[in-house]
Amino acid sequence: MKKIENYINGNIVKGNSLRYIPVENPSTGEIISEAILSDSKDFEKTVNSSLKAFENWSQVTPLKRSRIISKYKDLIEKDLENLAKLVSLEHGKTLDDAKGSVTRGLEVVEFACGIPHLLKGEFSQNVGTNIDSWSIRQPLGITAGITPFNFPAMVPMWMYPISIACGNSFILKPSEKNPSCSLRLAELFSEAGLPDGVFNVLNGNKDTVNMILSDKRIQSISFVGSTPVAKYIYETSAKNGKRVQALGGAKNHLVVMPDANLEQAVDGIMGAAYGSAGERCMAVSVAVAVGEIADKMIDSIGNKAESLKVAPWTDSSAQMGPVISKEHKQKIENYIDLGLQEGAKLILDGRDLKIQGYENGYFVGPTLFDEVTRDMKIYKEEIFGPVLSVVRAKNYDEALKLVNEHEFGNGTSIYTSDGEISRHFTTNCKIGMVGVNVPIPVPMAFHSFGGWKQSLFGDHSMHGIEGVRFFTKLKTVTSRWPNSIEKGPEFKMPTN
Repeated sequence: MKKIENYINGNIVKGNSLRYIPVENPSTGEIISEAILSDSKDFEKTVNSSLKAFENWSQVTPLKRSRIISKYKDLIEKDLENLAKLVSLEHGKTLDDAKGSVTRGLEVVEFACGIPHLLKGEFSQNVGTNIDSWSIRQPLGITAGITPFNFPAMVPMWMYPISIACGNSFILKPSEKNPSCSLRLAELFSEAGLPDGVFNVLNGNKDTVNMILSDKRIQSISFVGSTPVAKYIYETSAKNGKRVQALGGAKNHLVVMPDANLEQAVDGIMGAAYGSAGERCMAVSVAVAVGEIADKMIDSIGNKAESLKVAPWTDSSAQMGPVISKEHKQKIENYIDLGLQEGAKLILDGRDLKIQGYENGYFVGPTLFDEVTRDMKIYKEEIFGPVLSVVRAKNYDEALKLVNEHEFGNGTSIYTSDGEISRHFTTNCKIGMVGVNVPIPVPMAFHSFGGWKQSLFGDHSMHGIEGVRFFTKLKTVTSRWPNSIEKGPEFKMPTN
C-alpha cells in the first residue's frame, strides 16, 4: 500500500509516527493509499525546519521572492493536468471542475508575483518640523494553514503563496482525506527554487491540528472548514497569541426576482447547487423564489437536474461526481430523510443512487426540495452536498429578510433586471460576498474572499490585499536627524 508521508525541508520525509489513515477513491470506495498521522517528533522536525528557513527567507528581497514565485506559476501551469487528476482521484470531482479549481488557486500565485508593489509602504515628509514618517510591512515568522477536503489545491493556494511572498515560512496541514496534491505543489515550489524549509507539508488529523494551534512559535493560523471547527480554531489560536483567519460554514441564498431571466437564473442555480456535488462553501443551497416565478423555476430546475450526468471523474461526460466518503454520503441522505419528516416537498430524490460498475462509490444524486420553511433544519444547517432547498417569498423585502436573518453570511446572489433592486440588495444584504446575475460570487485573486457573521472568525479575509495585511506586521517609523534637533530636552507632546 502506498504511504503518503510529509514534505519537510525540501524532501518527502518518512515520518516517525507508525499511525496511518486510509485514503479512498470516492468513485469506487477503494482504499488507494495511506496518509501518515504525524506525531510530536514529526511536528517538531517541521517547526524547526520552518523556523530556520524563515531566518534567511525573510531577508530575501521581495523582487527575488517574486521571481521564484513566477517560476512556480509556470511549473503549475505545465503540471496542471496532473494536479487536477490528483484532485479528482482523491476527491471525486469531475476533471474539468478539478482543473478549474487549480486554475483559481493559480490566480493567487499570479497575484503574489506582484509582491514588490504590494509591500510598498507610505511616506510622509514633514509630519512635524524636519520630521518624516513612513510605514513598512514586515513578515510574521512561521505561519500555518489547515485546509479542507473539498478543494485540496485551491484553498491551500489561497494561503501559502501570499504568506511566502511576504517573507514568511509556511506549514500546510492538508485534509487527511486527500493530501497528495499538496505534496506535489510543495515539490513544484522546490523545483522553482524555493529554499528548503520555507514551505513544509505536515499530514495528520485533529491531534496534529492541536499541536499547531498550541505552539507559540507559529504566529498565524489560516483555516477553511465548518463553523464549529472554525470557532474552535479561532478561540484556541487566540488564546495562544496567534492572529487568525478562520472561514466557516455557509448557507448561501440565491434570490430570483419575478423580472429575472429565468433561463439564465436556472442555469446559474444548476452549476452553483450541484457542481462539485455541492461540496463548496460557496455552493447555492437555498433558492429563494419571489412571487409568481416559483412554479416555473422549480419545474425548470427539476427537469434539468434530473438529466444531470452523475459519474466518476474518469468519464469525460460527467457533470457531477461522488461525495467524499461513505460517512458523508450517509450524512447527506439523513438530511434528505429529515427534510421529508419536517414537511418539505421532495421534488427530486438523490438517495440510493447506484452507478453501473461503481456500485460501491459514494454517489448522491441531485436533490430538490420545495416548500422549505425557515424553521426546518434543512434550511438552517449546512448540508454540504447536492441538496437544493427552494423557499418561496411573497416579495423582495421578505426575500432580503431571509438572507439577512440567517446565521451564516458567506455568499449570496440575486437575479433581476431591475437596477434599483440590485443596488438596494448589494448595499443592504448582510453578507460578505454578493453576486448580481452571478451564481457564485467568488472574488478574483486581487480582491479578497471572506464572509460575515458565523462564516468568518477573525478580522481578515483571504488573498488579495487582505491576505497581504494578514501575513505582515505594520511598523511605522518617525525620524529626525541630529542637525535639525533644537537644543535642550523636550517635556511636552510635539505638535508641529
